[in-house]
Amino acid sequence: MVGTMLLEEEDGSINQETRNFGTFKRDRREMCDWLKSHDVELVVMESTGIYWKSIYTSLEKAEIVTYVVNARHVKNVPGRKTDVSDSQWLAALARMGLLKSSFIPINDLRELRIISRQRMKLNGTLASEKNRLSKVLDDAGIRLGGVVTDIDGVSAREIIDGIILGTPVEEMMNFVRGRLKSKTDDLKACLDEELSPRHIFLLKKLQNHIQFLKSEIEAFDTYLFAAMSPYQKQWEILQTVPGVDKVAAAILIIEIGIDMERFGSSEQLSSWAGMCPGNNESAGKRKSGKTRKGNQAIRSILCEIANAARRTKCQFKGKYESLVIRRGHKRTIIALGHKMLRVIFVMLKNIKPYFDPDINYEELMVGRNAPRWLQALKKFGYLPQTA
Repeated sequence: MVGTMLLEEEDGSINQETRNFGTFKRDRREMCDWLKSHDVELVVMESTGIYWKSIYTSLEKAEIVTYVVNARHVKNVPGRKTDVSDSQWLAALARMGLLKSSFIPINDLRELRIISRQRMKLNGTLASEKNRLSKVLDDAGIRLGGVVTDIDGVSAREIIDGIILGTPVEEMMNFVRGRLKSKTDDLKACLDEELSPRHIFLLKKLQNHIQFLKSEIEAFDTYLFAAMSPYQKQWEILQTVPGVDKVAAAILIIEIGIDMERFGSSEQLSSWAGMCPGNNESAGKRKSGKTRKGNQAIRSILCEIANAARRTKCQFKGKYESLVIRRGHKRTIIALGHKMLRVIFVMLKNIKPYFDPDINYEELMVGRNAPRWLQALKKFGYLPQTA
């Protein structure tokens, strides 16, 4: 770790001092003492991986104002990049006031991020194991996924347990519930296969692992819900948004915090999250509007709640139906997540629950385009020409 200090003397001259430090606790303490002994007003550091976090925490405890900046925004001249030149360049930019700090949440939320993101990893692993279970059944000739709606449903789980235990097919029909009863013949034909001992061994291991992952996720959820007590009001407000449950509301608070003044506007929050269209214009031509890279965790959870919200009776359903025709499902989900993030910004800023304006976007789209459509229909003879 290299640090450069710029000190302005009374005659206006600038003294530059560069020192090397380790990254252990004693080294970070020595660095803080060095900075405080010279009454440094501002410290600027690059956000390199996760290595900046312990250094930032030490500076925060020492009550030294610190900016964490995106390395992409402070690139030095190519071919001349060393730790020393980087530190000197950052010091020069900071002195001229050309740097803007990245969003760094409070320490409590920073620590909760490691919990919430591990929970998201476990959820992804759980989905992967469910897919693997289905593939093992397919490998044995049992196409259960083509008959049941959810391979992890109550009936499907009991049927798989029956397969592992060698239960006769007729007896496994007692596990069938609900609408699956209408598919009894297909289910019997599907289960009429012989599994090898190795298939059974792997199915048993996968079932045990899936149950273990579910119990782990429940433990993470319990921990996160208890950690939301300081943010109880905002947590409850977010749950009024269609598609947002307790887990999604907790992750949203952990990722963006509760102080919306840190972002300034909903547009800046959307840009930071990587949910808004990108700007790429040259010589008067607007090129690709691909979204920029942003916070992957917030982007992922926004896509999940957008997928859930489009199935509810709210303004987001109308927005989805009006856009999906010409943009396709994936782009529409990003657009819907962008809109929901802007709504969430206003809710957290004003501390008010969600109110659905009941906007029918499909009706608005038809009203805007109907004259053009009618003109085209008349032009090609589908409607009679008016006198």
